[in-house]
Amino acid sequence: MVKKVLIIDEVHSSLAEGLQSLGFQVDELLTLSKQETMLIIGQYSGLILRSKFTLDAEFIESASQLSFIARAGAGLDLIDLALCKKKNIRVFSANEGNKDAVAEHVMGQLLTIAHRLNTADAEVRNGIWKREANRGWEIHGKTIGIIGFGNMGQALCQRLLGFGLQILAYDKYNPAPSPFGADLADIFQQADIISLHIPLTKETNGMVNQEFLSSFKKPIVLMNSSRGPITPLEHLVWGLEQGIISGLALDVLPNEKINAWSKEEQILFVQLKSYPNTLFSPHIAGWTAESYIKINTVLLEKIKHLFSL
Repeated sequence: MVKKVLIIDEVHSSLAEGLQSLGFQVDELLTLSKQETMLIIGQYSGLILRSKFTLDAEFIESASQLSFIARAGAGLDLIDLALCKKKNIRVFSANEGNKDAVAEHVMGQLLTIAHRLNTADAEVRNGIWKREANRGWEIHGKTIGIIGFGNMGQALCQRLLGFGLQILAYDKYNPAPSPFGADLADIFQQADIISLHIPLTKETNGMVNQEFLSSFKKPIVLMNSSRGPITPLEHLVWGLEQGIISGLALDVLPNEKINAWSKEEQILFVQLKSYPNTLFSPHIAGWTAESYIKINTVLLEKIKHLFSL
């Protein structure tokens, strides 16, 4: 019997081609709603998605033949992992596929903030030539705390080695090796820069709050390219107001449906963007032409391995 795989989000064509070469029948149905998908998911052994909708208990229960779920991205916070494990459904992500893209993006964010490239560019484009006001600072000799030392954190660490920073890496579940390994107390005490590379879980949701920010002994540049709810906007505004956050780079936001923001969300973002030392991008840190294909390669290898067991 031919095993069927359903793709419900746009992915690079190489993924469908690769699955077919492994013997799967592939259906790409990109316009389905969650309810429509639930009506047919019982026919499929595999499901490929990005972030179309939440795979909650109701959805998982309707997937009676599902062997695997493959997410063409990094985070798995939209999937009921506990129920998948109970039902013996393997869940794959492709963190390895976009780790280089994320690391380069974070380096770009850091250098942009340190050398005021965004504000300087905007001023020159508008006929303003201010050298002293755009004097930057060097990252050489600074201390960076990498919180989360999985694929993304390690890729960033590799790129930082040539820049002359002290690197402190903390991961509760994947301790960094010497000489980078540190605990949060070390990071709170020494860090000038913080880069977050952690999944969104009950533990990390809202982690960067006033208590967390107050623990730092000196002002920090804070960069989040992981998940928006880890850094609630109201706490970021407070950190900027208090001078604890000296620079802020966000590739993610707690609510990325910006056209549906509440009045409170709109006000908070207006406050954030009023600070010239802030930098924003629309969740594109891992979104490169190369990672688009690398993600597929990673998923195909994991699926191939599963069915060769």
